[in-house]
Amino acid sequence: MAVYKDGDKWRVIYRYTNYKGERKQTQKRGFATKREAVAWEHEVMLKSDSKLDMTFASFFEIYEEDKK
Repeated sequence: MAVYKDGDKWRVIYRYTNYKGERKQTQKRGFATKREAVAWEHEVMLKSDSKLDMTFASFFEIYEEDKK
């Protein structure tokens, strides 16, 4: 993942492997500070490194949060 300044805002570009094993790239932009962008990047990295052995209820909670 990488953090870049885009005009007066910051953006994060990141790559990941989806559940099918395909490599994808996406970005999130509009952070007011570099610190916010790096914090978001860190949070995404922690979520992506988590194991998939969880209950359906836990998965559904995460799904509902991400859907918003």
